Amino acid sequence: MIEQFKPLISGDALRIGIVQARFNTDICEGLYQACVSELLAQGVAEDDILYITVPGALEVPLALQMLAQTEEFDALIALGAVVRGETYHFELVANESGAGITKVGLDFNMPIANAILTTENDEQALVRMAVKGAEAARVAIEMACLYEGLDALMGGGVEEVDEHTSH
Repeated sequence: MIEQFKPLISGDALRIGIVQARFNTDICEGLYQACVSELLAQGVAEDDILYITVPGALEVPLALQMLAQTEEFDALIALGAVVRGETYHFELVANESGAGITKVGLDFNMPIANAILTTENDEQALVRMAVKGAEAARVAIEMACLYEGLDALMGGGVEEVDEHTSH
């Protein structure tokens, strides 16, 4: 019989970092409010949440990297909104911010919930912001618990990434 690993999912004692883009402020603030509300509801202590803002979605990966380097967080959350315009810039920002966020997570062996919305218009973003903000909180908590649970199961065998070999 195949054994399924199911970690205990709880925000208790987790330290979470949130990086939010300020561009498309109303949408990003809605993401933030939903995210923090869900983190608190899932047991993350207010004192265990660090919140920083950056100008836009392209700046989010660097800020996440700076937080990951501190080794003080169990998981990170990226919040932002990229709304399609009339130029190719939408694709560039959406693709590069997403790739950067993924790279930071893999380079630092760090769970990162990506809630940078990519929508056709403001209305779509406004409809999604509360759901995606709360979802990002749940994803961050679950992945942090998965990481910790697997590490414990393997007797500390989930190794930290050596910065010299990750590139």
